[in-house]
Amino acid sequence: MLKVISLCVLQSVLLTGAQVFLKFALVKMPKFAWTKQFWTEMLVNWQFAVSGILFAAASLLWMYIIKHFPFSTAYPMISLSYVFGMIAAIAFFHESVSATKWIGVTLIMVGCVFIAK
Repeated sequence: MLKVISLCVLQSVLLTGAQVFLKFALVKMPKFAWTKQFWTEMLVNWQFAVSGILFAAASLLWMYIIKHFPFSTAYPMISLSYVFGMIAAIAFFHESVSATKWIGVTLIMVGCVFIAK
């Protein structure tokens, strides 16, 4: 059980990292448009590239996890990415998080504990 939990935590960290780098990439970009200029700027944006690499790594790890462990255990565990996302929002984007959101994150963590048992 510890192995699946560890792998799911790693997968959630990779997924959250991918989202953080995607947000950094998009903040640097002009307003979204279906233009050649927009997509050219996106493709040469190093943060966008890192985001893609992290998404790929998270996806490959996810494929390993669901092949080797019960789906009913693994799938709920990736909700930890919500917890890591909340922490990333504070750490990287200086967002304020309400008490209600913290309650929700706490409930997610409690649910993961129940699933892991």
